[in-house]
Amino acid sequence: MNINPDFLEILCCPFCKSRVEPKADGTGLKCEVCFRVYPIRDDIPIMIVEEATIEKEVQA
Repeated sequence: MNINPDFLEILCCPFCKSRVEPKADGTGLKCEVCFRVYPIRDDIPIMIVEEATIEKEVQA
């Protein structure tokens, strides 16, 4: 995943307007509040609510 850190800093979840962070596996951007995961395709984050999946936080 090659997303510019400055660009990543301004991205937010379009559903709840909270911060998003890259997933560890690099397949998407996950919202810290509503747990929606926005996919990344060809290094482009798809920030469309209808494209997101909801992934609950996994406790270790």
